[in-house]
Amino acid sequence: MDLNHIFLFIAVISPLLVLARAWRPGGIFRGWRIAAIIVLGITGAAWLFFRENAGYVGGGAWFALLFLPAVGLRKASQLAAQGRYESARRLTALLHFLHPTAQLRDQLQLFQSLELRGRAVDQIEIEKVPQDRPSRLRNARVVVIFILLNVAAFCVELWRGALTNPATLHRLGALDFVAVINKGEFWRLFTALFLHYNLLHLVFNLFALYVLGPPLERTIGALRFAMCYVIAGIGSTGGVVLLTLLKIVRPAELVGASGCVMGIVGAWAGFLIRHRHVWQAKQRLLNILLIIAIQIVFDISTPQVSTSAHLCGLVTGFVIGLAVAPKRTSLSQSA
Repeated sequence: MDLNHIFLFIAVISPLLVLARAWRPGGIFRGWRIAAIIVLGITGAAWLFFRENAGYVGGGAWFALLFLPAVGLRKASQLAAQGRYESARRLTALLHFLHPTAQLRDQLQLFQSLELRGRAVDQIEIEKVPQDRPSRLRNARVVVIFILLNVAAFCVELWRGALTNPATLHRLGALDFVAVINKGEFWRLFTALFLHYNLLHLVFNLFALYVLGPPLERTIGALRFAMCYVIAGIGSTGGVVLLTLLKIVRPAELVGASGCVMGIVGAWAGFLIRHRHVWQAKQRLLNILLIIAIQIVFDISTPQVSTSAHLCGLVTGFVIGLAVAPKRTSLSQSA
């Protein structure tokens, strides 16, 4: 995976998403629109004059002008909700240099007022996160297990030198069409799901699992989630083998948990379509469809990525999502 290409993709898609959500007259979103346009401008200029490093330049602008302010503002709100007004004020003041918008200026003034007056947070309306916000991985034991299994498999790859030796990666269990069909090594359909080409490949897949997995596990239960993850992954690798056998795609050695992750996305889509009564089902389904659209665009623009594996995992997960039932106590869980 080309890191420059990934950063370039983020530096283009993320500002466009910000503009799509925030393009409305007036309000607190004007500053975010301006920041998004600046990021796009910097990325475009870098593409024209420094094409080989355009992704790093645009990614740096995205990180400084959009990502850090968004994460920092959320953290400042958490600090204020905990009554730590001085820390919230200091963090917001630092963010204001990167993102000098009316929203941050108003937040800064509010935190200053709270710090001086010592009022309780709930007496003044601010954008805040509850103090007792649970950890994302809380009640998501299966997600933690799969993350640890992927990390453990990567450690084995490092130990065996598989990252620089394709033959070793093959022996560890990479998906190989010839080995599966001619030698009957069907276990590769499973083992390939826990191997990765490099650290970047692993981090991207595990981050996606960390974001998308816990809410689904809490919604459908640990056992059903585990079955969804494994079956969708095998559906991904098995689908690639079948498409290769039918000569729809070319033979290629594949590894990675992305088929499982796309299975989670598909399961969310199928689940929300069937259980339309679930809280905020329509909005969450739109978010899932947006994730699918972005992934398709990324796959098309990135030759090294296996689009067929992603689509097979997505379809398998979707079928599972249509069939799976929610936990009785999870109908109000948010995705």
